[in-house]
Amino acid sequence: MTDTVNEYQRFDRFESYILKNSLKEINAHTTFNVTHEKVKKGRSIDSIVFHITKKTVADDISYKHNDPVYIEDKIRQEETEDMLTVKAIKSPYTKLLMEHFLLSYIDLTDTAILSGLQKNVYPLYDELKDIRGLNGVKEHLAYVNDRQDNYSKKNIAKYLKKSIEQYLPIVKRQDIDHE
Repeated sequence: MTDTVNEYQRFDRFESYILKNSLKEINAHTTFNVTHEKVKKGRSIDSIVFHITKKTVADDISYKHNDPVYIEDKIRQEETEDMLTVKAIKSPYTKLLMEHFLLSYIDLTDTAILSGLQKNVYPLYDELKDIRGLNGVKEHLAYVNDRQDNYSKKNIAKYLKKSIEQYLPIVKRQDIDHE
């Protein structure tokens, strides 16, 4: 295969000059680890078997830590999350969720939950409040609390978002039917 039969009549020389150097370069400069195994027939080497494995490469994100754009974006995301969290704490909906046992005091320390509620759920509660008033929101929360499963408590913001997204179209249709 290498067309080096005349240059390297002895296998040990072929192995040390051609094979080992080539495999060393492949292992150093690619995402593969290549080893070889000599297969003998009698006392002479009949063939070579190559074993190729892909190197496990960990995601290297260390370069991002020195990138000013990445750092600025990360700071901006944290500031946005903090701002949304403060708004959520001040929101009357947070108090309603606590009253209906949909939020616990531990949830109030989780910025991801509070910012998720403020960003994704509370605007939809505003829509419901515009249609049915604050009592409409309270009724919906009581309904959600009665039907909530344990698994939904793990990601309360996602659960409430899905719940209100399913409920709002029904309310809007009922409103149109009553006109």
